[in-house]
Amino acid sequence: MSKKAGLKELSPIDIYKLLPKTNCKECGQENCMAFATKIVNREVNVDACPPLRKKENEKNYLKLKEMLKPAVKEITIGVGEKAKKIGGKLVMYRHEFTYFNPTAIAIDVTDEMSEDEIVSRIKRTEAFSYEYIGYTLKLDMIAIRCTSGNAEKFKSVVKKVVENTRLPIMLCALNPDVAEAGLMAAPTANPLLYAATTENWKDMAELALMYKCPLVASAPNDLNKLVSLVKTLIAYGITDIVLDPGTFTNEGLSDTINNFTMLRRAACKGGEELAGFPILGVPMVAWVDKGDAAEEIIKWKEAYLASMLIVRYADIIVMHGLDGWALLPTTVLRQNIYTDPRKPVAVAPGLKVFGTPDENSPVLFTSNFALTYYTVASDIESNKINAYLIVVETEGSAIDSGVAGRKLTAERVAEAIKASGVENKVKHRKLIIPGKASRISGEIEELSGWKVQVGPRDSSEIPKYLIEKWQP
Repeated sequence: MSKKAGLKELSPIDIYKLLPKTNCKECGQENCMAFATKIVNREVNVDACPPLRKKENEKNYLKLKEMLKPAVKEITIGVGEKAKKIGGKLVMYRHEFTYFNPTAIAIDVTDEMSEDEIVSRIKRTEAFSYEYIGYTLKLDMIAIRCTSGNAEKFKSVVKKVVENTRLPIMLCALNPDVAEAGLMAAPTANPLLYAATTENWKDMAELALMYKCPLVASAPNDLNKLVSLVKTLIAYGITDIVLDPGTFTNEGLSDTINNFTMLRRAACKGGEELAGFPILGVPMVAWVDKGDAAEEIIKWKEAYLASMLIVRYADIIVMHGLDGWALLPTTVLRQNIYTDPRKPVAVAPGLKVFGTPDENSPVLFTSNFALTYYTVASDIESNKINAYLIVVETEGSAIDSGVAGRKLTAERVAEAIKASGVENKVKHRKLIIPGKASRISGEIEELSGWKVQVGPRDSSEIPKYLIEKWQP
């Protein structure tokens, strides 16, 4: 197997040696060393250096592109603004570096469902949306499964799905004739084609090449066979591959987790390029092995299996259940894992206006830690309170940790009051501060000239506090 250097082996010096060293600042950085540092941290792309793209630097440019290639290849499914990128991972563990391209979640339809059910499932997939600390959580794809074995039926359903959504699609059929019929109904959709096996790989590879679409390589619970299949597909000319090591429930769950982990370890720690592709998980197998279990239990099993696979490196998962209570924790978990561990989740500081406040309305402040801000904002907004809220720059720290770590200081609060312009909007000079910041209340009064009222420790108590204690 071929191997490549890991992320940790790269340093700014390695990158700097291959740059033009002109310090021209065309990249937006002060010099080439600063640009090299940004590249290593994946904050900029090498293409941001115009001199590097010149003919005389082509050799170094190609070397850099190879050096910076992620351990897990990035693959695009679909077209246009709804296209979904999967893979592109640089490291095995989140604390080592940021995870890129959050796990794609696909909802299935089959060619034996009624037209109304298919359209309904598409619309419910598209309609799923939840605002979470400044992010909108959504579902990503539609997986079209051939359960009838009928090529024309499959083709008809694929056409119906394409007519009703712009979401990327996944075509699931092991019979190459059926798969081709599906591709004919969506010739320019760039779907993910499932799947090439040791029995059908040549025909499926031909289809992937003909329609220029990514292809799943499947060898359930046999990693040696899976890697061998990938090697064969690459030799045949397939470059965009997704790995399916199999998803199993019950007694097979430990094998599933081990296989996913071994593939990602081989790619990120071992540098094995044949393992360096996105991984597919199928939590909906919970519905196949359901036995006599009640439907609610099956949905719960699918939800926890989805969460386990996201944690264990799945780049795309296929689910059947569409209940919000099952999908919401899965999408929240995904969002939490795919935030940048090097940076706190923060919002921009400044003055936020709720409702229609006037010169007598209350003025409060909070930190710019996203979870803190959105919790406070939600409690103010949901209670229809007219107020001004100053968001203080705390480098993404919460109130209590910000005070303890000197990220939230009286100086910063006083500066935020001035910068917000709130002094021109209200005639009073009273500031309600979070209860957890009470220890700096005196300093805030001294530095800002505003009278401080210590508010509740929990923002859910703000409405009651304002009714009982607010007077301009």
